[in-house]
Amino acid sequence: MLPLSTPFATKRRRAARGAHATPVSLTQGGMEQNNQSDRTVARVVTMDVVVALIVLAIGATVVYESYQLGWKWGSDGPEAGYFPFYIGSLICISAAVVFVQSASRFRSDAKVFVEREQLKQVLIVLIPTVAYVVGVGLIGIYVSALAFIALFMRFIGKYSWLRSALVGVGVSVVAFVLFEIWFKIPLPKGPVEALLGY
Repeated sequence: MLPLSTPFATKRRRAARGAHATPVSLTQGGMEQNNQSDRTVARVVTMDVVVALIVLAIGATVVYESYQLGWKWGSDGPEAGYFPFYIGSLICISAAVVFVQSASRFRSDAKVFVEREQLKQVLIVLIPTVAYVVGVGLIGIYVSALAFIALFMRFIGKYSWLRSALVGVGVSVVAFVLFEIWFKIPLPKGPVEALLGY
């Protein structure tokens, strides 16, 4: 019987360990892939399909409206919808080609368009901006700007409530004096400005 310290015994022990061990690199690669799929909100191919459908709808609308206006060549030249009709048709064809290409690789293409954290950073800016735009139409640009600046400084910049409010009020007052009083340029106003007589 061979002693355990011989090269043959050492080689057998290494072979036995290798047969039962899972490669570390494969395990880490699988974990990274799972983590990436958990973080993924949308893939590139998904967004290609969505955008292709939106562009196709726009092109179809142009074609329909051009058809209603008249899309033929009349006795006195092209009708009102002649050129838009063919431009809309080209848009539809291009969008259909993109849609077919994207749909054919929908299962195989795993390229990430946006991850959860990236989308969160975008929404942190996008949602308040949309609220600001809506607020301009409802309560005027000056009050909306005050609220937008103050809340952005407080929740995103982590400034104190006092500093955020002072900066918001200051910017809005300066803008009001500049546009409404000095330059006489009327901007959208709401009930607060109406109470002040503007």
